[in-house]
Amino acid sequence: MTAFAQDVSKLTDRYQTTVPAGVRKQLKLGKGDQIRYCTEPSGRVYIEPVRSDEDDPALGAFLDFVEADIKAHPDRIRAFDGALHDRLAALVGDVDVDLDAPLSLEDE
Repeated sequence: MTAFAQDVSKLTDRYQTTVPAGVRKQLKLGKGDQIRYCTEPSGRVYIEPVRSDEDDPALGAFLDFVEADIKAHPDRIRAFDGALHDRLAALVGDVDVDLDAPLSLEDE
């Protein structure tokens, strides 16, 4: 059976506490980061980091890939062509997209 790490912190008079260093390291927390408290019906509470879209691991991996490719092949970089913009606008010009709308059954 794996032993759980146990860290202790103390509540101040204003119900504030410091997140122990071991927990900060495990959750990869930095100053200003947010944490979410998840409470089970049994009373057990978990904390987890709140990650924004900018911290999406898939996006991060993709951006790392793009960065490495640009470094390896700087000769492939081209200025954005206005003709390409016009072509794309002609293809999707009047399409309205609501990113908050639920997906249809076909799209799920």
